[in-house]
Amino acid sequence: MPVIRHAPLDRIGPATLYRIIRLRFEVFVHEQRIVCEPELDGRDLEPTTTLFWTEDDDEVVATLRVLADGPVAHIGRVATASSARGRGLASALLEAALATCRGDVEISAQAYLESWYGRFGFVRTGPGYVEAGIDHVPMRRAAAAHHPGITTSSG
Repeated sequence: MPVIRHAPLDRIGPATLYRIIRLRFEVFVHEQRIVCEPELDGRDLEPTTTLFWTEDDDEVVATLRVLADGPVAHIGRVATASSARGRGLASALLEAALATCRGDVEISAQAYLESWYGRFGFVRTGPGYVEAGIDHVPMRRAAAAHHPGITTSSG
């Protein structure tokens, strides 16, 4: 099981933060060609935002963020390096993130991942839509108990 790390932005070392941002740019800007929505949207700086990541040989290979600025948390910016896909890293990150959320959780899921998110208890809550040129669906997961067996580490 991978070691999952999580922290607010101000508690992440500069080299690790650089690697997280670089991975997000590789996946969202270079791979998916999302250029109409700013990757650096300012939300990472909010004190209620927590970044999650896992590393392999000092490289960040998967990441996501939790925005917990209201009664419903929002998980987004889920990214896995192409070289690390198929190893269950995004699943481990998502489970770790969900374990820290006290209430309901929403996501704006890329439509092709709807059934994958469904494995974690997310259900579609409305019609599909296009965001940044990619089909998405709104999804929500009702509050749930902590998932045992997740190894997490802050910082």
